[in-house]
Amino acid sequence: MSQPRPTDPLGQMYADWTVEFEAHPQMSVQLMRWVFEDWHRATAEPEGVTYASTTRGGIPGILATPVDGEQDRLMVLMHGGGFALGSSASHRKLGGHLAAACGTPVFVVDFRLAPEAPYPAQVEDGLAVYDDALQRGIAPGDVTFVGDSAGGNLAISMVLTLREQGKPLPGAVITMSPWLNMENTGKTIETNNDTDFLITREGLQGNIDRYLSGGASPTDPLVNPLYATYDGFPRLYVCAADTESLFEDSERLVELAERAGVDVTFSVGHGQQHVYPLQAGRLERADQEISLIADWYRAGR
Repeated sequence: MSQPRPTDPLGQMYADWTVEFEAHPQMSVQLMRWVFEDWHRATAEPEGVTYASTTRGGIPGILATPVDGEQDRLMVLMHGGGFALGSSASHRKLGGHLAAACGTPVFVVDFRLAPEAPYPAQVEDGLAVYDDALQRGIAPGDVTFVGDSAGGNLAISMVLTLREQGKPLPGAVITMSPWLNMENTGKTIETNNDTDFLITREGLQGNIDRYLSGGASPTDPLVNPLYATYDGFPRLYVCAADTESLFEDSERLVELAERAGVDVTFSVGHGQQHVYPLQAGRLERADQEISLIADWYRAGR
């Protein structure tokens, strides 16, 4: 029995992508990258934001700056796309909505992609942007790491790497539908298969193989944060949809963080799709999530 046609912009896009992926199972990574560049179509253009294609710490990206925002803070946004797809262009408008709502510049990082650059290249690039922010005089506590899907994994792994190195940590972390389990297990991959219009176990495994092609273990806490401890972790915001295949990753992350005494907020998008905040400006629930994130962010300043 076929799935009903989704009515939300992101669900419609994911459903269309799935048709093409199933029709072309041998689609190359480069072709998939061109497809995922369309991710931005789910997001409306935000107002009150300017953009600049630039570099930070030698890493390219797009800086979204709110017209009336503060300049002594920064959000470092690690985009989703399974570590191999997506770009600053695909997430520029999401970064713009966050910048406008939070009143803080957002740098959307064009980190190196797998398989050409497997782990830890992505983490290294994100931390280069962070180091640059500190060199510009921004205090560590005034930097927030943000990430969606695989980018949520990177945002968390960046903090864990800094902690391991004994370096100052950012003030906060925001994740949207984070993908954390590199063992490709979990109950919601199965139970939510019919309500998630994008994620499949096979697709996840392909991205895992690309990301870990340098030899990293799928149980290394720096690539699979479900094996990490969270003592001393910054305040954490997690949002995810209860109907998406990766929902269990968020549940387990919140449980681990709470067990370690982390100040964690968990927002559930009932009936939504993977990374539903990408629909900002086009879907009420996505706009609501952006507002919730902004309220949480401002409350911690």
